[in-house]
Amino acid sequence: MAVSTITRVEKDSMGQMEVPEDAYYGASTQRAVLNFPISQLRFPRSFIRALSLIKLCAAEANKDFGDVDAKVADAIVKAANEVAEGKFDVHFPLDIFQTGSGTSTNMNANEVIANRAIEILGGKRGDRNLVHPNDHVNYGMSSNDAIPTAIHVAALLEIKDKLIPALELLEKSLAKKADEFWPVVKTGRTHLQDATPIRLGQEFKGYAGQIERAIIRLNKASDRLSEVALGGTAVGTGINSRPEFAGKVLAKLSKYTGLKLKESSNHFQAQSTLDEIVDASGALKTIAVSFLKIANDVRWLGSGPRAGFGEIALPEVQPGSSIMPGKVNPVIAESVCMVAAQVIGNDLTVTIAGQSGNFELNVMMPVAAYNLLQSVELLASSAENFRKQCIDGLKATEKGPEMVERGLALCTALVPEIGYDKSAAISHHAAKSGKTIREVAKEETSLTDADLKRILDPSKMTEPGL
Repeated sequence: MAVSTITRVEKDSMGQMEVPEDAYYGASTQRAVLNFPISQLRFPRSFIRALSLIKLCAAEANKDFGDVDAKVADAIVKAANEVAEGKFDVHFPLDIFQTGSGTSTNMNANEVIANRAIEILGGKRGDRNLVHPNDHVNYGMSSNDAIPTAIHVAALLEIKDKLIPALELLEKSLAKKADEFWPVVKTGRTHLQDATPIRLGQEFKGYAGQIERAIIRLNKASDRLSEVALGGTAVGTGINSRPEFAGKVLAKLSKYTGLKLKESSNHFQAQSTLDEIVDASGALKTIAVSFLKIANDVRWLGSGPRAGFGEIALPEVQPGSSIMPGKVNPVIAESVCMVAAQVIGNDLTVTIAGQSGNFELNVMMPVAAYNLLQSVELLASSAENFRKQCIDGLKATEKGPEMVERGLALCTALVPEIGYDKSAAISHHAAKSGKTIREVAKEETSLTDADLKRILDPSKMTEPGL
């Protein structure tokens, strides 16, 4: 947002502070603006929404308990809902590289919600006697349990609403291609060398299986993320919070979000570690590795069109060269590979952040949150784009089937008939002479044409149990 040159004075526990006149945040946030001019990285919309919903549900719970005046609580609920809807995103200016607990952003949320609630009640921003960011908005909570809870909730919602649906559609597309390509028999490859025949559909069945298992991993990670730190307050003991507070807030939050949230059974680990976030990031990294495998195979299978494998034709989406007319490149698959590289790098950042749990508190929460949520967003967007722009438009060519007869690994099917050594000799002869396995086997064995037709049937080699 454009910074106003007109200011007003707000105060916090350290004293007075000038803040932009049009800002909804207060003194604590302004101090952090000045303290952390590090980057252009900010908490994403998903995190601000999650944190605001926690404040909303906390206000409802505090009203139920009678700990916050009903009118004040109702104003907080309305204000927090507006923040959750994104109406005040420009008033969250803080850098990711800030206080390691995320206290600055927690206070940013407290101040924005408090000042908006003050307006709703007819007051002027900064009137802490009407609505106080700590005493009312933050009642029953600490940054140390609210921020990790917000990370979990934001990740859960993004995984549930964006990533899993995108992966389910990608899996469906890959499975559809597996069926479409099932009749196409081609040469398999191991160590980048010719291997026994495989169906192009079987390769795509493998890709679909990777995505199927990615979804299973995400569901397991989500189950672990569903246990949150709320209720532990400062160090895990729950000081200044009712024992029933977290349970009531999480019940309300679960209803708002459709999640199944539960209070941690061990608050001392929930706030001093990011173990579940590290675990979830690991699942995302594994998905990124799967994306790399699939995208690179698609690139290689579509290489050419004349000097490469050329076994599939990729959709032509844009010119591939500024100097070579007519060149078309596998740009969608390349973008997937770059996303995968970013996610793998993000996981390393989350891993380093996770080991920074010094005694009762982890002090790298913001950067862990940023990287985790970016990974979810990138994988979801990339999966959707890969499906729409590439996978759905793939076509099989004749190059794969045409090369099967010349494949040297066909000799594998001869082993039960003439033994390994004789089969190997036929393969070496074929390689040196340029002849096919069938031609050399006919010359050097007593097998008849009918025998060779039966033994060297590529389609039967792909499903030997049938």
